[in-house]
Amino acid sequence: MGGFVLAIDQGTTSSRAIVFDRSMRIVGVGQQEFPQIFPKSGWVEHDPEAIWASVTHSIHDALARARITAADIAAIGITNQRETVVVWNRATGKPIHNAIVWQDRRTASTCEKLKADGLEKTFTEKTGLLLDPYFSGTKLAWLLYHVEGARARAEKGELCFGTIDSFLIFRLTGGKSFVTDATNASRTLIFNIATQDWDGDLLKLLNIPASLLPEVKDCAADFGVTTTESFGAEVPILGVAGDQQAATIGQACFEPGMVKSTYGTGCFALINTGEDMVRSKNRLLTTVAYRLDGKVTYALEGSIFVAGAAVQWLRDGIKVIGDAAETGRLAAEADPNQQVYLVPAFTGMGAPWWDPEARGAIFGMTRNTGPAEFARAALEAVCYQTRDLLDAMQKDWAKDGREAGDQAMVLRVDGGMSASDWTMQRLSDILDAPVDRPAIIETTALGAAFLAASRAGLWPGCDDFAKAWARDERFTPAMDEATRTQKLRGWREAVKRTLTHS
Repeated sequence: MGGFVLAIDQGTTSSRAIVFDRSMRIVGVGQQEFPQIFPKSGWVEHDPEAIWASVTHSIHDALARARITAADIAAIGITNQRETVVVWNRATGKPIHNAIVWQDRRTASTCEKLKADGLEKTFTEKTGLLLDPYFSGTKLAWLLYHVEGARARAEKGELCFGTIDSFLIFRLTGGKSFVTDATNASRTLIFNIATQDWDGDLLKLLNIPASLLPEVKDCAADFGVTTTESFGAEVPILGVAGDQQAATIGQACFEPGMVKSTYGTGCFALINTGEDMVRSKNRLLTTVAYRLDGKVTYALEGSIFVAGAAVQWLRDGIKVIGDAAETGRLAAEADPNQQVYLVPAFTGMGAPWWDPEARGAIFGMTRNTGPAEFARAALEAVCYQTRDLLDAMQKDWAKDGREAGDQAMVLRVDGGMSASDWTMQRLSDILDAPVDRPAIIETTALGAAFLAASRAGLWPGCDDFAKAWARDERFTPAMDEATRTQKLRGWREAVKRTLTHS
């Protein structure tokens, strides 16, 4: 068996497989997109079989590009889109319905009813989360209620519920492992992040049988062994983390106060809060950053539902660009005298607003507004939303006597949009803070690979891994304060007009 590590990065619009060698270098990458399904306005689904097919295709492609076989892989790490729900037959592994995606808003009325019953405080105290259709619990409750025979089968122990990591592990191990990790569990709305176990009270409130639930493990643990039929060799799965937590690990944000932001379909910023389960006063989420050797490290998280998805909308929805790579160039060409704001609330607004009924809007258009101004507005929307998140984080981090701002905050960035120099410079300008882009921007996959490789003894532990983190480029603010203030004022007015509640 060789010393290679495979990271499976199962995302919202595509699946990727990346092979790393012992020196943490990428030697092979495979990727395949899969269809997005929109049954109704605000509903988003995936076919789990299409996800599985894209994962297996990506694995084979990555191995071929690395010029190795499955037998050369020493360990596998998995990272995944979080909160997306799959329910499948325990005997056959076949899903009973399409996966309900994290972006899906169909359970907004359920969340509102739970809020009206005064239950949000109960959920938040136990899970660190807010009552929002973003999270897995109400999606699972919807499936049990709406799929014919699902509840009866669940109560008989015939069905399995999981986030995408659980589904992939079940398939890869031929049904022998029904497990998840603490980070994915912490996003379900039914996992108590203090006791680190499924919460019986919350299961009763959502009417979910405990028999559906997977075993919860540390992020670096023995998750099972692949079968020859599923993978081509028997290889241990040794690392699992939800995509944003995996990116936090890949960015080596191991010290309290360190912040990373990932720019993919959505945008997700996390600040490591160490052993402190910081309770947000600004509608951020308290979540598990990672759990290693039984020790939990917590984080505050802000979630933006639409980041790269806004660029996809420009390309596929209104067709004002032909390729996502055009947006940076177009944004640079935009008329500086036009202040066009895109509030990309296509599936509601995430942190710190949490308005599931809000919908996208554009403000400030003139007769001269064209593709360049649309491109700039889409990219700037990501920067403005990040500023709002980080402002909220700094307020929460500063409470309880912590010092905030005693040294300039540095934001570590990753994800597809971080490759755009124009976007990262504008992000630094809007934040009025340095932005560091790492040498390896595939930090989500790197984090999953680190969990597996360190467990296998192939890579170093956290301290040495952090020392190996390397910066590709630092972007520093170049915008004057008056311009920044004017732009932020316009953005906040646009958001105010978009929200359905004040």
